[in-house]
Amino acid sequence: MIPILSLNDQYKSIKREINKAIKDVVDSQHFVLGKELSELEKEIAIYCQTKYGVGVASGTDALILSLMALDIKAGDEVITSPFTFFSSAEAVSLVGAKPVFVDIDRRTYTIDPKLIEKKITPRTKAIIPVHLYGQCADMDPILAIAKKHGLKVIEDCAQAIGAGYKGKRSGSMGDMGALSFYPSKNLGAYGEGGMIVTNDEKLAQKVKMLRVHGSAERYLHAIIGTNSRLDNLQAAVLRVKAKYIEKWQGMRRANAQYYDKKLKGLPLETPYVPEGNTPTYHLYVLKVHADTKKFIDFLTKKGIESRTYYPVPLHLQECYKGLGYKAGDLPESEAASVETAAIPLYPEIKKRDMNYIVASIKEFFKTSL
Repeated sequence: MIPILSLNDQYKSIKREINKAIKDVVDSQHFVLGKELSELEKEIAIYCQTKYGVGVASGTDALILSLMALDIKAGDEVITSPFTFFSSAEAVSLVGAKPVFVDIDRRTYTIDPKLIEKKITPRTKAIIPVHLYGQCADMDPILAIAKKHGLKVIEDCAQAIGAGYKGKRSGSMGDMGALSFYPSKNLGAYGEGGMIVTNDEKLAQKVKMLRVHGSAERYLHAIIGTNSRLDNLQAAVLRVKAKYIEKWQGMRRANAQYYDKKLKGLPLETPYVPEGNTPTYHLYVLKVHADTKKFIDFLTKKGIESRTYYPVPLHLQECYKGLGYKAGDLPESEAASVETAAIPLYPEIKKRDMNYIVASIKEFFKTSL
């Protein structure tokens, strides 16, 4: 099976450095909030073009602690996309606020800025644009709307570390950016991990308190926080991998361009990249002008992993029935959930595998249409 992502291939390429980094942490016996983490925070902040980075336990926690730092609470509303991984809205619910879903642009799959203002109410406090599949949402109009209405902006960068938008990096444009280091991400740990990046020193300091039970000094708790620390072992792994991220991003882009060229002319749409955007291709997602389930099943039988990200948009999830959405309310998100399929793309994927995938896709359309 050709996988969507091969972590083993990446590990083999840096095995000696990774193993040494892990051994050094174990030998030091310093596992929580250590030197490796503080150095990683500096390095990721620089990479994201921000002043501060604060390591937390996961990408989900990065969203939750960002909301907490901005005093988002029960009774507040937060606008976000329904076409994303669940945590983008889950974090809002977990702080007691209400997620308000705004439909996506049909080409980029990111939140459509033209639809945001009509969803703003006196209870709206923030917008969470999701940089999906490794591409930034259209941030200029989002930031203009936020400024006009006095709203905070938290960038969900879980899938888009290093992605560019008009010369700026994801996470550097809003009030805060939430990163995920889940193993499958472009910069992935060997377990859970996340980080918040920001240019606001007060917000960074508040997050540092929130991640250790609201404490700036041991056993003295100024605010109610939680336990959400990126451990030193994961930080050490990430510091090794961070040295290679730009190389890996370039390899992803080159592989995406290869697919773009080879799949041209088929009844499908390859990823759309707006002018000024520099995507990182966390996922390479096709819009298939055919039965997507049959397309995925065909590739699976050919030994090619393929799947839809995401088959049920958030406004139609069982747990959000109480919000009152129904099928047809957000048509672009609903269409994307049945029309899209990701195919394997990662830095180390072999050309022969890509050629086999392309040939299999061509075979599908030749035999199925």
